[in-house]
Amino acid sequence: MGDMRITTHHVLGPVAAAAVLVLSACAPSADDGAAGADAETIEVGVITSETGPLAAYGQAFLDGFDAGLDYATDGTGEVDGITIEVRNGDDAGDPDKAVQLTKEYIGDGVKVLTGTVSSGVALGMAEQAEQNKVLYVSGAAAADAITGLNGYTFRSGRQSMQDVATAGTFLDDVDGQKVVVFAQDNAFGQGNAAAVDALLGAQGATVEPLLVGEDIKEFTSFAQQLKDAEPDLVFVAWAGETTGSMWQSLEQQGVFDAAPVVTGLGDVASYGAYGPVAGKISFLSHYFATAPDNDVNAAMVEAVEGAGSTADLFTPDGFTAAQMIVHAIEEGQGDVDAMVDALEGYTFDAPKGSVTVREGDHALLQDMYQARLVKDGDTWTPELVETVAAADVAPPEAG
Repeated sequence: MGDMRITTHHVLGPVAAAAVLVLSACAPSADDGAAGADAETIEVGVITSETGPLAAYGQAFLDGFDAGLDYATDGTGEVDGITIEVRNGDDAGDPDKAVQLTKEYIGDGVKVLTGTVSSGVALGMAEQAEQNKVLYVSGAAAADAITGLNGYTFRSGRQSMQDVATAGTFLDDVDGQKVVVFAQDNAFGQGNAAAVDALLGAQGATVEPLLVGEDIKEFTSFAQQLKDAEPDLVFVAWAGETTGSMWQSLEQQGVFDAAPVVTGLGDVASYGAYGPVAGKISFLSHYFATAPDNDVNAAMVEAVEGAGSTADLFTPDGFTAAQMIVHAIEEGQGDVDAMVDALEGYTFDAPKGSVTVREGDHALLQDMYQARLVKDGDTWTPELVETVAAADVAPPEAG
């Protein structure tokens, strides 16, 4: 999902856009399997959540995509004589609807797809991309399963394993340390526990899950169990209406005094949800506007704010997707195999700094961040603690 949550299906949080390649009248037909060098227009279909529970994430992706397309084409909307047109589609967070849109676009001759904030949507779109041999650049959807899924699927955001690896950097040495995963006993919580075990366990940590039923609303005893476990690190993966009372219980039982408590920093709207303990939580972060210090990020923030919006958690995922698509079109001229080749191994400057598309499995190697929230009047503001180098949080290569 577009939320900042960690699971093996999607990470600490999850976006959507579908880039669609439409051929001009003089170009070969879709049956030819390539747009051809003489294509004059390529239609980029952006499929994401414009409505539904993930609409805010989808809007952030769209804001970033628009700014990125403008940036990558120097404001012309064209590259190498090819006009790029945008075709928007609303998946409403529904995988079936997204697949229907994807099939419709491909039927119209689209050769490039991008986007989504939902991992379920992304996996469905990726399957269509492989079946129809079109390029797919997924957005903020963080499922590890997207990486290496097929030769036509790329990603413009981070994945769950990068979030988990960032959590591990709060320990000087993971080997021999005890990490307790405090989460809800559902697919989301179980997935987080599995991801932490797979990554940090492989580095020598002892990983213990402490899972709480979704219907539980009183957390004192669980917080006491957490403290009694004597962890070296507590990894929290939580969502929903009980979040505030859960954090309060951890505070009351002294968990913050026992070990670093790490969770993922969500979107701007979530900063106030942690209550009075916000300043005590150690946050791993995919992105917040003041974390990176580079010209590309400055240009993105300026463009998004100029359009009346705010750079948020998944804004860079949209921006980076646009950069990747423009590069693919410029190099591949609409030929799918050539566009894939252009992206494999591609290193470029994105809002998060230098990023690399790993050739073998199409993971996007990128810096991550340690952050804290600081009181700013009546609100909380994120502050960068440390930038974690891309190489230090690179996910294991997918087979």
